[in-house]
Amino acid sequence: MTTAVPPTPRTGDLTHDFNWGQVSPQLTQAALATSTVEPQINPSLGPLALLANTTFRGNGFNTIFRPHKPGTPSGLPVTPDPATNRDDNILELNITEEILEFSSALGSVPNRGFLQDDIFFNGVPYIQRVKDVTDPSHPVDIHFEPGIWLSVPATTNPVEGATVVRMASIPHGTTIEAQGTSFTVPTPQINPVDITPFFLPPGNGPQSFPSQTFDNNATFRLPQDLSTTRITKTMLQDPNSVLTDRIQQQLQDQAITSTIVITIETNAVNPLPGGQPDAALVGGGTDNIAFLKGTAGGPNAEAVAMSAIFWIETVKDQITVPALQPGESVTLPGTDTAGDGLVPSFTFTATNAFAGGAKNVSFTQVQYTQRVHLNFAPLGWPHISVANLIPADPIPVTI
Repeated sequence: MTTAVPPTPRTGDLTHDFNWGQVSPQLTQAALATSTVEPQINPSLGPLALLANTTFRGNGFNTIFRPHKPGTPSGLPVTPDPATNRDDNILELNITEEILEFSSALGSVPNRGFLQDDIFFNGVPYIQRVKDVTDPSHPVDIHFEPGIWLSVPATTNPVEGATVVRMASIPHGTTIEAQGTSFTVPTPQINPVDITPFFLPPGNGPQSFPSQTFDNNATFRLPQDLSTTRITKTMLQDPNSVLTDRIQQQLQDQAITSTIVITIETNAVNPLPGGQPDAALVGGGTDNIAFLKGTAGGPNAEAVAMSAIFWIETVKDQITVPALQPGESVTLPGTDTAGDGLVPSFTFTATNAFAGGAKNVSFTQVQYTQRVHLNFAPLGWPHISVANLIPADPIPVTI
C-alpha cells in the first residue's frame, strides 16, 4: 500500500553538481614534502550536519515596527487618536508559514591565511521563504532570503574555537554576516523576548506604544483588532511563547532527546541583549542600501544589528504501522501532540513481512528566534521573528 503526500514547493538542490575545492598548487616535490597545510576533502559541517540537503516547513510569528508616513497611508479601519498615538510608526504583526530549504554541502572551501596557515571549511546554502497568513484567505509573501551557513574550524589568529556563520541577503536592501558558536544540551531553554522599542543609544530606556496593548483596537497597528486573529496576548508580550508552547505540549507524549544550540551575532564583541560577549569574534555586521541609511534627519529604517538562536532538536515519536508485505510501503503522519497540525510524515517500507505494531521513530525539529534592530525616528525598534519547523518530506523508515 502507498499513500500520497502533497509535494512541498522548492527550488531544488543548488549544489547537487558542485563540490568546492582548491586549485592544485604548483609546488616542487621538496616544497610539497615540507608543506604543513593539508587540504581537507570534506571538512566537518559540525552543527549543520542535520540541516544539509533537507527542506523544513512550519509556522511562526513575526513582529516589526516600521516607519509610518502620511504620504504612504496604511488603510487602518479605525483612525487612531493623535493625542494618544504617536503616528511615526506602525506595528505590523504576522502569523507566518515558512519553507526553509538547505542544499547539500559545498565541500572544502579554502581560505588563504596571512597571519596563520590556510583554513578549509564547509558550508550549506539555503533559501528561506516566509508567507503572512494572518488572514488565511489572503496570504501574502513577505520575506525571501538566500544565504549560506558556514562551519568554520578553530583558528589561531584570532584565537577562537570552532564557529558557525550565517551570511544572508534580504531584498529590502540589507546583507547580514553573523557569527557565533554551538553547543549541545538535552532539551532547549527558551527565554522570553520583549518587542518594546528603546531610546538611542541602546540602554537609554524603553519606550512602549499603545499598539503593544492587545485589546486596544484603535492604534497604529496591523491588524488593529487582534480578537479576530490567531494572535494572542501572550504572543504579543513574548513572541518566543510560540516556541515554548509547542515543546511543552510535545513533551507530554514525545521526548526531545538532544538539542544542538546555535547562537549568532552580527557584533559578538558587543552583542544584543541576552547575548554573551566574545572579544575574539571581531568580524560580522550589517550593510544597508542608501535608502535605508538616509541622510539628513536620520535613517529611513536602517538594520544595525541582528542576533539569532537556533535549536536543532531530535524528537522521538511512536507510530502504529499496519501489516506490510515485503516491498510494501505506507506513509503515516506523526503524533500531533501540539494540536496545530504541524507533524512530520514517515514512509515505512518493509524488507520482510511485517505483522503490524508500534514503531519508534525520530525526526529533526528546528526552532529559532531572531532579533533585528532597526533605527529610525530616532529610536531602536526590535524586529522579532520566530518559527517552528519540521521536515517537509516524508522521513524514510525501513522495517
